[in-house]
Amino acid sequence: MGNWEKSNLERFCVPTTRLCLFPNHVLKSGGVERRSNKLRNVMQADEILLDVEDRMEKAILKLKQNLTGIRTGRANPGLVDSVKVSVYGAATPLKQVATIACPEPNQIVIRPFDASTLKEIEKGIIAADLGYTPNNDGRVVRLNIPPLSTQVRQKMVARVKELCEEAKVAIRNVRRDGNKMAEQSEKSKIFSEDTRDTTKDEIQKLTKKYEDEANELAKNRENDVLEG
Repeated sequence: MGNWEKSNLERFCVPTTRLCLFPNHVLKSGGVERRSNKLRNVMQADEILLDVEDRMEKAILKLKQNLTGIRTGRANPGLVDSVKVSVYGAATPLKQVATIACPEPNQIVIRPFDASTLKEIEKGIIAADLGYTPNNDGRVVRLNIPPLSTQVRQKMVARVKELCEEAKVAIRNVRRDGNKMAEQSEKSKIFSEDTRDTTKDEIQKLTKKYEDEANELAKNRENDVLEG
């Protein structure tokens, strides 16, 4: 082996108890392996935390969608989010075939992109069983939103609390899954104990963040119901 080749080999290799400084080529203990393990820990921890955060965000998104459908005594385009209209051979969400507006506090006006779909829109509203009678004047469909009685308001508030609790249960289930993944990574020697504990601490912070968000969303919706 020439001097140049020997010199370059020494630059890229470590003593005989280790291999060259490239991924997937480290054997036993030493600085190279520790650095490699640290990198794997960080990447794996990030993957777990990203998965946890993504799933918790989805739980919050579902809660927002469910709360939008809660009656408040005020007109709200979200009240007809569940309506499907049978057009073009498929059940299509109402908002894809019409504009939805609330020109008055107690009225929803639905204006179709294609006037020929008015009848189907009317049928879709009736089929959704929203408790509102559609008024089709040949150009738009109007829904008058009656004020809520005290009894109905109480039921709506109770439903808001149920939806909030369902969201928080979903968030806690995600926490459980994330903690389990962290523990499995530690047992598999992918994680150190410190990395496992740090990951679980971060998961708990995410849990609190999204539970607080769920509580805030529910509180705001309760106020809408009681004041609407």
